[in-house]
Amino acid sequence: RAQHTRIGVDRAGAHEEPLRRIDRVTVHRILVYESLVPNTKTTEQVFQTGFARCGGLDDVSMNLTSYVAIGDSFTEGVGDELPNGRVRGWADLVALGLAAASTAPVSYANLAIRGRLLAPIVSEQLDAALALAPALMSINGGGNDILRPRVSITAIADQLEAAVDRAVASGVHVILVSGADPTRHIPLGSFVRARGDQLAASVRHRLPKQHVTFVDNWADAELGELRYWSRDKLHLNPVGHARVAGNVLAALGVPIADVSRSGIPAEAHERTAAYWRRYVLPWIGRRLTGRSSGDNREPKIATLQPVKRPPLH
Repeated sequence: RAQHTRIGVDRAGAHEEPLRRIDRVTVHRILVYESLVPNTKTTEQVFQTGFARCGGLDDVSMNLTSYVAIGDSFTEGVGDELPNGRVRGWADLVALGLAAASTAPVSYANLAIRGRLLAPIVSEQLDAALALAPALMSINGGGNDILRPRVSITAIADQLEAAVDRAVASGVHVILVSGADPTRHIPLGSFVRARGDQLAASVRHRLPKQHVTFVDNWADAELGELRYWSRDKLHLNPVGHARVAGNVLAALGVPIADVSRSGIPAEAHERTAAYWRRYVLPWIGRRLTGRSSGDNREPKIATLQPVKRPPLH
């Protein structure tokens, strides 16, 4: 089990905030690729591949029997399409990991909707999530905001912090999850990266917090490699979603789930002209007409549903 380094004040003062050391996460059999293998890497190595700051997470055996995820396409699971047309994604895999590690039944809801800006996430989705009274909630957002022509990074960080504080005040342990960094491969990548770096720095500055686990996928340099991204280069592919799930489960100290799926195909990334026609121009068209890929979509799992424990081999 990962060791804690206390960097806060005593319980009587306010917070007792550990920085949990996690391994370089690889994921096998949670989706067929690699496997989570705990070790004792240094803090410096953790910062090269992703890290988690935890507050108030005393033991894996804490009551992680109900989990609700809110966010945009990253949390909905876009890029990890199943044969039946449904999307899965890292949050679903985290739910499976929790179920595999728990001796009690685990329930899960995913209220994330693709294309959502942060404002409706922290208002509509957060309200609905809190109404479900989960023990655990993951919050992610802001990725679509930083793609807009104008955005206040401080305002985005303020909204995230307010959402986290509200959930914690309701008795929920929060996983604050940053998105992965796609900017090596997308148009205007350096522009988006500068904004993403600013947002990441602003969020880190506000942490740690009691009863909050921060999973910093933006800092996971390997996750930026093209092999983790789908054909549109903006959403993770199944292997990328599996890696994020591993990051989250590692931060929580939860053993990996054996929920294998065979036959993950290699992604074929299109040449520039075809890529622009298929992905970039339609995205620009939606921006110009005020439309979103998530218009008229409902959450894929709107209420807490039991998670079937994956078979162990």
